[in-house]
Amino acid sequence: MLNVILSEKPWHRDMAQHLKDACGGEWVHLNSREDFTVEALEELNPSYVFIPHWSYIIGPEIYDRYRCVIFHMTDLPYGRGGSPLQNLIANGVPYTKISAIECGPGIDTGNVYLKSPLQLHGTAREIFERAAIVVEGMIYTIITQNPTPQPQEGESVLFKRRRKKQSNIAEVGDITSLYDLIRMLDCEGYPAAYLTTPRWRLEFSEAELKGDTIVSTVSIKEV
Repeated sequence: MLNVILSEKPWHRDMAQHLKDACGGEWVHLNSREDFTVEALEELNPSYVFIPHWSYIIGPEIYDRYRCVIFHMTDLPYGRGGSPLQNLIANGVPYTKISAIECGPGIDTGNVYLKSPLQLHGTAREIFERAAIVVEGMIYTIITQNPTPQPQEGESVLFKRRRKKQSNIAEVGDITSLYDLIRMLDCEGYPAAYLTTPRWRLEFSEAELKGDTIVSTVSIKEV
C-alpha cells in the first residue's frame, strides 16, 4: 500500500517517514505543483492522498479518482474558508479542532473522517508544528481504523482569507489584540505584523506579553 503526503510546508517534511515507521507501507511526500499531477498519481496509484497543507485548488480529475483527505484547522462547518489559524486567533478562540475531511468541489464542505483538538497558544510557527503532530496521529487512525466519513453537522461559518494590509498594527485597538496579531503571523511564508513611516517599515516577531507591555523583535527596512 502506498500513500501520499501533500504539503509545501517544512514542518511536514518528515511526516512521510514518521508514518512509514508507525504504519508500514510506502509513503511519498510531494511538495510542489510540478510533482502533484494526474500523471504522477497514476504512476504512484496511492490508497490515500493526505493533505496537511496546500495552497492550490485540487480539481475533480484528482479527487474523483483518489481518496484525498484535507486537514482543516477548524471544527467544521465552523470556519470554512481561508486563513483559519489567523481568523481563529483574531476571533479570540483559544483552542480548536483539526477536521480531517474528504476533498470535493465545495469549500471545506467534505464529509468528516475525524476531528482532534488543538491548542492555539504560541506563535503561528509553534502552532503549525504542534498541529503537524496531531495530524500525524489522525492519519495513523485513518490508516489503521478506516473510519467512514460522515456529513458535517452544525451551523456553517465562512472565514475570509486575510489580506496583507490587515497585518498593519497602526489601528489595533488594545494590547492583547496587538500581541495576538504579531504571534498569529509569526511564521515564514506569512506577512509579518508591521508599522510604516514615510521612510521605514518595522516588522514584528517573537512577541511576549508582559502585563501591559509587549516585548518583541523588530526588523527595520527602508521603504
